[in-house]
Amino acid sequence: MIIKPNLFLKPILLCLICFVSTIVFAQEPNDCQFAVTVCGNSNFSFDVNGRGVQELAGSNTCSSQENNSIWLQVNIENSGTLAFTLTPNSTSINEDYDFFIFGPNVSCGNIGQAIRCSTTNPAAANQGNNLTGMNATSTETSEGPGQNGDSFVSDIDVLAGESYFIVIDRPIGNSPFSLEWTGTATFPEEPSNPLALNTTTLPNLNVCDAIAPFDDNITEIDLTDLTQDIINGESDIAVTYHNTESDANIKADALGNIFNTTSGNQTVYIRIENTITGCFIINDFDINITEFNNFNTPTDYEVCDDDTDGDDQNGITTFDFNIKSQEIVNGIAGANYNITYYLSEGDAETSSGQLPNIYTNTTPTPTEIFARIEDLDSGCVGFTSFNIIVAEKPIANDVSLIQCDEDGIPEGFTTFNITEAFDAITDNNLDATVEYYLSQVDAENQENAIDGYAFDNFFNPQIIYTRVTNANTGCVNYSEISLEVSLTSSNNASIQLCDTDGNEDGFMSFNLNDTNAIVLAGAPAGLNLQYFETYEDALVETNPLASTFTNTIPYNQTIYARVENANACYGISQIELTVLELPNIETEAETHYCLNFFPETIVLDGGVINDLPNNYSYLWSTGEDTATIEVNAPGNYTVRVFNANNCFKDRTITVLPSNIATITDVEIIDASQNNSISVLVSGEGDYEFAIDDSNGPYQDSNTFSNLQPGLYTVFVRDKNNCGITEELVSVIGFPKFFTPNDDSKNDYWQVKGISSQFQANSSIFIFNRNGKLLKELDPLGSGWDGTFNGVKMPTSDYWFKVKLQDGRTFTSHFTLKR
Repeated sequence: MIIKPNLFLKPILLCLICFVSTIVFAQEPNDCQFAVTVCGNSNFSFDVNGRGVQELAGSNTCSSQENNSIWLQVNIENSGTLAFTLTPNSTSINEDYDFFIFGPNVSCGNIGQAIRCSTTNPAAANQGNNLTGMNATSTETSEGPGQNGDSFVSDIDVLAGESYFIVIDRPIGNSPFSLEWTGTATFPEEPSNPLALNTTTLPNLNVCDAIAPFDDNITEIDLTDLTQDIINGESDIAVTYHNTESDANIKADALGNIFNTTSGNQTVYIRIENTITGCFIINDFDINITEFNNFNTPTDYEVCDDDTDGDDQNGITTFDFNIKSQEIVNGIAGANYNITYYLSEGDAETSSGQLPNIYTNTTPTPTEIFARIEDLDSGCVGFTSFNIIVAEKPIANDVSLIQCDEDGIPEGFTTFNITEAFDAITDNNLDATVEYYLSQVDAENQENAIDGYAFDNFFNPQIIYTRVTNANTGCVNYSEISLEVSLTSSNNASIQLCDTDGNEDGFMSFNLNDTNAIVLAGAPAGLNLQYFETYEDALVETNPLASTFTNTIPYNQTIYARVENANACYGISQIELTVLELPNIETEAETHYCLNFFPETIVLDGGVINDLPNNYSYLWSTGEDTATIEVNAPGNYTVRVFNANNCFKDRTITVLPSNIATITDVEIIDASQNNSISVLVSGEGDYEFAIDDSNGPYQDSNTFSNLQPGLYTVFVRDKNNCGITEELVSVIGFPKFFTPNDDSKNDYWQVKGISSQFQANSSIFIFNRNGKLLKELDPLGSGWDGTFNGVKMPTSDYWFKVKLQDGRTFTSHFTLKR
């Protein structure tokens, strides 16, 4: 296909770009022979990169040469002055531009000496800017290098017909620059162009890839009409097309009016030249190559297998590609496409081996089909593909179901779980779904489906119709199920377990297989057996029980065993599950045997609660089998108690030893402000303590504190009733005062706690305040009456000295009050 764009050309008035080159490249404006011709009085913007061939050696170049240079050729059309101002794009004072001018009318290879040059470094010369050029105010013809000069030299008086070479060089920096002509001389004008619009860019050309292969972004472009539109009948205009702007500048490697693109995005440069003056302008436009894709990508085409060829399971069927054509153009406004189909991408590209639109596959699918889409208006060609797939038609076998009639009315009507036939119908296809209907018409129309899990037959036998669907593909098949009621039966059975799992709540774990032999007794070999919690579940075969089952109703529950012969019901049996209660006894007990009572015995019993002991039987660890036993030794005794159902529970009685206490010592703290008694005992018992009263109160602590002086009896009692031990103890103490007034209260002063059993041989002396001995007391007597030689002693403090029998000595004082 030939592309003929209708574009508007736009002349270059402001910008020519020269490309980067750091080594010698042919056809770059870094050399004299490729100098850019300056036309008109337009300003320019340039970049200076690379120097090409070094051509300034031996000429007057103000001590410099080419570093990054560009060559311009100026042809003078009208006499005047030649002057310009060069402005770097960067204002950095370090951006340094030089220039050299040769002429008039010199030729490449023989340019002679520069008639103007400037190599001043603006930073070194302390300039306020980095501009350079020629003007009417400067008088020097050359200046530089380094700090010399101010970067400007004098303009040149030029004559019509003369030509000059201007070399612009950038020794320091990397900024592009602009060039403004400020003299009075003029240059030849650019070629006239009737399509020019004072801009530099043409509209982009967007075309599709129209040459096979159609996805490589290469196609043919024909610009013949555009060339004629640009020339517009003028005899002095030449038009060429180029891949680079540099080629357009130097008129190299023209593409021709008809050429093939090289990439999906390609910029084409147009050189429009005045063949008389050599002046030219450059336009450019982009060619964007795209694949033709203004169509829909079709989905895969899946059709269910059928029996039109006599076999609905061989993967062969017919496809209508017109359906895919509609899908490809659906929603595409104004689509005028020719769509054809092929078995390979190569056939689609070459348009060979076209398939009929009504196509029957001959090989297994999935098969990729390639569509060639031609836009009859533009000639663009696009391609897409899709898979054809012959979906498997599900297996639908005719089967029979035989159900039991165990409701007590043998009329041949019962409940079927038709879904039990699923595996037989579908050959165990887990991707299949099955629906059930009373007629073939309903199955085909998918109307009036019945509940397959619980269907009550009303004929015996009865036919049910199935609709089998592949859940992944939607393909459908049909079959029949024959329902029949069996008249055979199986045996009932029972299991009894004692409630021995530790909870005694009426629930136990039963091994249902224990009844298999009873249920199947007398039945043919090879039958299958399953258990269900309810009769309804057994009928429809839902929620089968595991072989280990814990009853859900405490103590008594009936479940059901379904016996089958190849999925046909043979019989449904009742299985009675019973959880028997255990004896209600106290399983743990503890008692004590008083060792001091040996050989007396104590009685141990079976611990029966709320019942008569005679209703149970017993087996003791001693070998006895009576309700009670007698023992006279500590130890652990066990008894197994059986009830009438022979369920048992074990009882453990721990007989612990105990004994009356033996008092080993009594620790007394007396003659103090806080007198106390601590009783130390030994023995196997658990003891408690009381003082002065065998009836208590008793305390667990063996210490009695804050005691008044005197005689005490301490009692030690075994908490396990093995007896009481007692002992008399003395607490010595000294009264602080006495009142001998014959009122029978405190009439005598005497040391407390002394008796014939305690401290009887003690010595007691009474003194007055002056140390005079008044009385030596009999420790077992009534004490001092407050007289001396029959004379009553006055109220005062008196002293005593006591030496106890145990060797302790005490000295202190007391008060006599009258």
